Amino acid sequence: MGSTGMAAAGADADGERRNGLDVAGVVVLGACAAWPLITAAVRGGRPEGMLLAVLAVAAGYAAGRIGGTLLPVAAPCVWALAGAGLAVAVPHLAPGPQMSTPLGHAGATAAVLALSAGAACCAAWAATASALRIALRLLAAGIAVTAAVLGSPAGCVAGALVLLCSLAAVRVRRRGPGLILLALAVAGVAATTWAVARDALPDGLTGSLEGRLSAHRVDLWRDALGMVRQHAGLGVGPGRFGELSTASGESLLSDGKPHSAPLQLAAEQGVVGALLLALAFGWVLYALWRSPRSTPVVLTAGAALTAVAAISSVGNALSFTAVSVGVGLLAGTATARPLAPGTPPRTSDAHPHEDRLSR
Repeated sequence: MGSTGMAAAGADADGERRNGLDVAGVVVLGACAAWPLITAAVRGGRPEGMLLAVLAVAAGYAAGRIGGTLLPVAAPCVWALAGAGLAVAVPHLAPGPQMSTPLGHAGATAAVLALSAGAACCAAWAATASALRIALRLLAAGIAVTAAVLGSPAGCVAGALVLLCSLAAVRVRRRGPGLILLALAVAGVAATTWAVARDALPDGLTGSLEGRLSAHRVDLWRDALGMVRQHAGLGVGPGRFGELSTASGESLLSDGKPHSAPLQLAAEQGVVGALLLALAFGWVLYALWRSPRSTPVVLTAGAALTAVAAISSVGNALSFTAVSVGVGLLAGTATARPLAPGTPPRTSDAHPHEDRLSR
């Protein structure tokens, strides 16, 4: 009776923590949806794009939680195949060699393929049969090769890094330090983007980065930073960057975006908008830390989401609904509690009551 009562109490406490985590997520996403409405009411603009992105992430997260609970192997496998198929089949998403492709499509392709590789690796860790695990990891490797064939070197590198991180995760006993490193990596990419926009790096390094990123993209970042300096409080209004950016107006292929999620939100919604984006990413990492799934699944999903965050810091990936849905799907899958028979038992590092600091 005593052990049964303790188990029931532990389950209740675990349920309360998960409910609290979900409530925090609703609050964060609600703030991300409400703030652009506020800034649009004051500054003008079109908040529909931001609202659609928030809705896509929320819907993907809910679907990921359901799929990860009922079908922890099959669901992420299907999503991995769907993402890879989308990158191959939809011509406007794949970067390709054509000169008329806007800047954002290459980043969207890389992000979708990174998420697909992460989903395949998460499915591999959830599988019990060694042959199935090998097949799913080969699928992840095939996704990275597909990125190379599509002409997306960023997607190829991101997919390969996700696969390598997933394989290395088996040796990691504490998820907390791993997630902290992933957060620092994203912060480093965002800080570098900001430094390039401010021209704060050494001339040689700035020239090298401009050569890889294109001078037009850097000019867009500098326009965005100028807007932040002038309108740090509320920004210029959602969707108004293209109207006010000199670099955007001079390009025939411009889509009216600065191709950096942090800079876009800071320019259009003020510093608060950029902080809300950082808060949303921090909540995802915290949800992964509290996840009942095993550490390899958590770190694999974290690596894929980190790759998407890094790509979004230097590109326009989050403006694509497929990417936003994929982010939610992977995050939901990695934080779900599997119920399917044959699911590998949770390891102690994934138990919410043990070794909190190490997780």
